[in-house]
Amino acid sequence: MSIWEFCEDVVPVDPAHRVSLGEGGTPLIRSRRIGPAAGLPNLWFKLESISPTGSFKDRFAAAAVSHMLQTGCSECIATSSGNTGAALAAYSAAAGIRCRIAIVEPAPVQKLTQMMASGADIFRIRGFGLDPEIDRRTFRALRRLAAAPGRMLQVSGYVFSPEGMSGVETVSPELFAQCPQADHVFCPAGGGGLCTAVARGFLRRRDRTGGDGLPAVHCVQPEGNDTIATPLKEGRDRARRVACTSAISGLQVSGVVDGHLAIESCRETGGTGWTVSDQSVWEMQKRLAREEGIFTEPAGAVALTGALRALQDGSLSPDSCVICLVTGTGFKDSTAMERMAADVDCPILSVEQLEQES
Repeated sequence: MSIWEFCEDVVPVDPAHRVSLGEGGTPLIRSRRIGPAAGLPNLWFKLESISPTGSFKDRFAAAAVSHMLQTGCSECIATSSGNTGAALAAYSAAAGIRCRIAIVEPAPVQKLTQMMASGADIFRIRGFGLDPEIDRRTFRALRRLAAAPGRMLQVSGYVFSPEGMSGVETVSPELFAQCPQADHVFCPAGGGGLCTAVARGFLRRRDRTGGDGLPAVHCVQPEGNDTIATPLKEGRDRARRVACTSAISGLQVSGVVDGHLAIESCRETGGTGWTVSDQSVWEMQKRLAREEGIFTEPAGAVALTGALRALQDGSLSPDSCVICLVTGTGFKDSTAMERMAADVDCPILSVEQLEQES
């Protein structure tokens, strides 16, 4: 399965310019322990964490870089908290184009290493990703930088790269093919692009086929970066800027970005917003690893944390079929890995001790 099976009608790209590393076609697996223990037997995980560079952003990068090649661009100017940059660096390398990335200040070193390993030129911006005013100035400067001939700005949001985001929309037809009976889909949100893409993907299918199969798409955010979730839940039409205090890497987007679009799209599917604490996300990340065998970064546990909160609040029927997006691999964040293993002892045994146990 290729993303081009589903986004060709959105962003036509000649096959000669398509760049692929095998993105898309990620598995949907049923929860074996967490769902049944919570009284939610039809809980499923969409494992975007096994994508080529370890996150769903590979869908974005494949579409974005392919579009760049078709339009004759030779240099990618980007900004990232980690996963977008890693994906764009890899796909730019495959396409043979230069990649320069402005990084948010708190990005984990593993994600920076992944970008540099693919040959990207990277630089951090102090306060970027934490301060809305610095975010605004950074984006303005990047737009000027990308205005030169042969360059294109790539940020994983509809307001910057609708062509790239068409690749993310391919999650939805895959989910429908894998689980047409889905009632709810929970997505983590920073800038809101993923929520928008998933909702639009389902809405596009509905409009094209005239059929059913439109699950409610829900937005889940850390409490410390609540730009979209609460406005969505309270019936507002606009997202809001906040001073980000969350430590969940990848979701530290203090500006609005696609927030207005996420509210509109999720609401049209019948979805709403949920906020979760950083601590609850870290605990769920550990549970996913120890109870389901799913090794994800903290952002990849946000959707499930929100889904279980919705269940506890009585907003989900126990009979519902619920899908949670697991968006990135656990290898992305060493601090999170250390936190997950902090209560695990690794003693050194002598061979004699091992022989006594055997």
